[in-house]
Amino acid sequence: MKKILVLAFLSVSILSAQSAFEFLRLDNSPRAAAVAGSFVANNDDPNVMFYNPAGINLLQGTPISFSFLKHLEDVNSASLVASKDFEGIGKFGAAIQYISYGSFIKADAQGNNLGEFSAGDMAVTLGYGNQLDENFYYGANVKLIYSKISDVSSAAAAIDLGLHYAIPESRWNFGFSVLNLGAQLSSYFETKEDLPLDIRFGFAKQLENLPLKFYWSFNKLNQKQNKFLDRFTQITFGGEFRLGQSLRLRFGYDNEKRKELKVGSSAGLAGFNLGVGFIVKGYNVDYAFSSLGFVGAMHRFGISTNL
Repeated sequence: MKKILVLAFLSVSILSAQSAFEFLRLDNSPRAAAVAGSFVANNDDPNVMFYNPAGINLLQGTPISFSFLKHLEDVNSASLVASKDFEGIGKFGAAIQYISYGSFIKADAQGNNLGEFSAGDMAVTLGYGNQLDENFYYGANVKLIYSKISDVSSAAAAIDLGLHYAIPESRWNFGFSVLNLGAQLSSYFETKEDLPLDIRFGFAKQLENLPLKFYWSFNKLNQKQNKFLDRFTQITFGGEFRLGQSLRLRFGYDNEKRKELKVGSSAGLAGFNLGVGFIVKGYNVDYAFSSLGFVGAMHRFGISTNL
């Protein structure tokens, strides 16, 4: 029964996506996933590069982060990201994402077993950021994307563009980004597909009287809707509690996932995310749990440090 639900979930995701390389939408970082991916206004984590390249401008030192995602069944994903400041030139970032979909049975039109095949996607990203004005920053990524399913493959190129505005006195941060703007260089077959373009706007606020940082993000603002205001209905939000110097508790909510994963009149815990992070000898260790309702759950693990 579980495998049937998993296949149904993956089928619905693919059919509703209407674009290739949907793995680019995945939240690899456990910290970002714990706040439901509402990271467009973040500025203290190198994984912000996946959400808004302008966010790397406020990173301190040379941060590096590795994340691993245990998806449904045999699907696994990992990412590695780092950022470095070059004085007088600007901030640079580099990242790699990879996802393996496991092994599948290969058969011909008559159903004869021809062995097994595998499938996977990968993206390599280079980013740059600098200052536009006081507390106002810009950033851009260039990414090369490759996908392989059995003996067919596809490649694409894309850019991400971002802006970040900080108000240090009141601890407000605002972010705007255009993600995955590009096209396929080669397609699986004759028809080329669109990339998962995503325009986002959000904010983050460190509360003054509580050890809580709150995140909010409007996602997929580019999607066509019957009414203009409906473009702002796909939201994610979350928060991060700081308990002492080394412990972090996180939560997040994704209203789109909750709608998509509803079975009948119930969605279970779909759309809800929880996470924890702690610091050990200069290393940040993070975990996140993301519920997919009756389909299952995803588990993410990560470790980061500053070189």
